[in-house]
Amino acid sequence: MKDLTVTAIPFFFASMGAEYLWLRQRDPDALREATGRDLSQGVYEPRDTVASLTMGVGSLLAPLVVPRLLRPLTPGRGRYGKALVLTAVSATAVTSVADRLARQSEGAGEPPGRAKRRSTARRVASVGGVTAVVAGGVAAATAWADRTTLGRLFDRRMVRDLGTGPLALAAAVAGWDFIYYWNHRFSHECRALWAIHVVHHSSERYNLSTALRQPVAEAFGAFVPYSLLCLLGIRPVLVLRARGVNLLYQFWIHTESVGSLGPAEAALNTPSHHRVHHGSNGRYLDRNHGSILIVWDRLFRTFEREDEPVRYGLTKNVGSFNPLRIATHEYAEMLRDVASATTWHDRLSFVLRGPGWASARRARDNKEPAVAL
Repeated sequence: MKDLTVTAIPFFFASMGAEYLWLRQRDPDALREATGRDLSQGVYEPRDTVASLTMGVGSLLAPLVVPRLLRPLTPGRGRYGKALVLTAVSATAVTSVADRLARQSEGAGEPPGRAKRRSTARRVASVGGVTAVVAGGVAAATAWADRTTLGRLFDRRMVRDLGTGPLALAAAVAGWDFIYYWNHRFSHECRALWAIHVVHHSSERYNLSTALRQPVAEAFGAFVPYSLLCLLGIRPVLVLRARGVNLLYQFWIHTESVGSLGPAEAALNTPSHHRVHHGSNGRYLDRNHGSILIVWDRLFRTFEREDEPVRYGLTKNVGSFNPLRIATHEYAEMLRDVASATTWHDRLSFVLRGPGWASARRARDNKEPAVAL
């Protein structure tokens, strides 16, 4: 089946062109006075737009390349899967021993040579901790993806095949929307997933090109599988179609050019609601995770109305238009935190807890103000 997002590429560019021309013909000051929003943040900046489009192309190519590269590392399937698991286990053991030796070497009045042994143990723990986290993370992600494929779970469905009719498609779209809400929310609450998703939030502009600034490293994340829908009798082809419908819907809500939609705001995710999601304002952080429907946010208490001007970007912006830097900066910082940690509690917390916890912990250790996340 054709990927709807690929088929819609001409529409994407036509829409971006129309938005660009519309914004150019308007007076930003007059629009700010009329709407209460700073529409200048929606203006296309060449370097930012190129970065977004480059990331968009990368997100289309990555699923064609990365899974093939990771297949040999998949535990239980790939030829190097066992070696990867053994590496993770061995690194964990070495790190734990090094942690213990470092703690034993602490204390006042230590004899000559103990400080050197402690320093050596800390270096071993630093390298071992990072190795264990990376190897374990890749092993877990590849194994999870391999065991939750659409075909595998459809073969194990718990109810009868629902066919391909309109009701089955509606169920697929609604089901995808519900699972998307939780995956999107977890991507803001778990740093390992935030390292993937942060790409989409890295632009300090907000226009239709921002919708195409998509992650290229999703294969390294363990998400709630959309294939769960197959257990309920929804065919894999409909799950993929639901994916396309959801992604197409999300494209148009990345704009400053559309204001409130009135009664539709109660049920649908709209440009107004999604502007809040992209805001780095304190009250807007980790809000409005829905795809098509905003009812999930209302139901699970993550909804926030657009009541103040939105400040786009991150609480600590990347400061670069380099796509490689944009795609890897959070991973690099996360692994630096893991390398500096001295206990497994902190190492795992730097990976699995929210980015706000990491900021607060660094602030405590370095005696610096925490960055609100």
